[in-house]
Amino acid sequence: MANKITDMSKIRKVIKFHCNGKSKLFISNYLSLSRNTVKKYISLFEALGLTFEIINQKTDAELELLFSHNVVETIPVKLQKLYAFFPQMERELKKVGVTVRHQWELYIAVNPDGFKSSQFRHYYKIWGNKVNPVMHMNHKAGDKMYVDYAGKTLSIIDKDTGEIKEVQFFVAILGASQYTYAEASMSQQKEDFVASVENAMRFFEGTPAAIVPDNLKSAVIKSSRFEPTINETLADLAEHYETTILPARAYKPRDKSLVKGAVKILYRRIYVNLKEEKFFDIDQLNQQILDLLDSHNNRKLTGRPYSRYELFLEDEKQKLRPLPQERFEIKYQSFATVMQNGHVQLSQDKNYYSVPYQYVKKKAKLLYTKSTVEIYHKYNRIATHIRNYKPYVYTTNPEHLASTHQFVAEWSASRFIEWGNSIDTAVGDYIVKIIESRNHPEQAYKSCLGILSYEKKVSKERLINACKRALDYKIYNFKTIQNILENNLDTIDFEHEQEQDLPTHGNIRGKHYFN
Repeated sequence: MANKITDMSKIRKVIKFHCNGKSKLFISNYLSLSRNTVKKYISLFEALGLTFEIINQKTDAELELLFSHNVVETIPVKLQKLYAFFPQMERELKKVGVTVRHQWELYIAVNPDGFKSSQFRHYYKIWGNKVNPVMHMNHKAGDKMYVDYAGKTLSIIDKDTGEIKEVQFFVAILGASQYTYAEASMSQQKEDFVASVENAMRFFEGTPAAIVPDNLKSAVIKSSRFEPTINETLADLAEHYETTILPARAYKPRDKSLVKGAVKILYRRIYVNLKEEKFFDIDQLNQQILDLLDSHNNRKLTGRPYSRYELFLEDEKQKLRPLPQERFEIKYQSFATVMQNGHVQLSQDKNYYSVPYQYVKKKAKLLYTKSTVEIYHKYNRIATHIRNYKPYVYTTNPEHLASTHQFVAEWSASRFIEWGNSIDTAVGDYIVKIIESRNHPEQAYKSCLGILSYEKKVSKERLINACKRALDYKIYNFKTIQNILENNLDTIDFEHEQEQDLPTHGNIRGKHYFN
């Protein structure tokens, strides 16, 4: 049959014998192949600029893609030189500002009798189709990172129940070097998706200029030909890493051909090796994925003398932007009305956070992460707090309170005792007795405030005398001080009052009656 593809094992042997110096006649007789067939595959092998080591690493499917194109019986030296120039040219085109025209000028300067510009472009297209069976696109270094989920899932086994749980297979690839990252994640929900995208950038040790996701709901809320609506969480991630989101256009397979091609390759090199193994947690599964991924990234690219990892280190890594020191934290939101006491409730934790007192009874938006709570009113941030997970707790910034509220917020037992001692030790002692007589110190604060306020109302001296008399009575409350002052008992000499004899009266027996 015309153009019938030769068995791939025979092609390997043809190339091996050729590299070992065997003649075409020997190879033809030994492998029972026609001399023209032997010459065809040797010519294609030389045109692609491959080594036998690269050929030997490839699968039969990859070899079939390489050797399924007919070539001329012999390739002129002039064309061989041109094909030898293309691998380095392809790398140079990934750099910003480098064009095919510029590369042709470099080629013609070294090869004055070489191909003209139009032929140069024509043969580059032919060469590109041979080494890139999938549609070829020129990607600039550091420009785009493509992300997607594989259609097939992996699985882990619950240790306790034996239940098999399906997990997603996430893939990210840099456009220029084709350096690839993959991991298993529990779902395609936005939290897991954003975490996987961030893990990919941490793996690449840099941030691309743009992230290109498919139109899945975790990335795009509403697809559009002109202005798709990006998921707010993914947009926050892009802002944190100073990059942008460029969703692939719907029904435009070329926009995502690179990552789709990567998924197909990883099916053969990673997925197949994992499918038959048993994993009991996702960390164990991801460690195995990383081991296989390392082998994939270090394998030579088709038709090129370098690997994805080598290309990444030499051409793309330095073009990525530096990573921020802190990892991204997903922000959640809730809404609340500022209460009369100047606090809003975070319903998620059932606790309260202060805002400036001017916003009492206003509507507020709360954006919270694992570590912080931000409060907004009409797009303006009015407060920031460290998140407190303990329920029914008030987190208060004293500066947020009105002056009277600030005073109340600063109440403490030590402050009232110190205030009392500054007036007189008797006043301080009485304040201590009031606080000690209560089950909780805060129960005595208002009583203490009322007593100490008498210093300005009735004078310092009268308050001191009132406290001395109340200490003798051994009755400790605000009402006692109030009665003493209202009845002017503080002005009576308490010791003299005790020494006075009872008045003489017929109905009074007196002390001599009992002698």
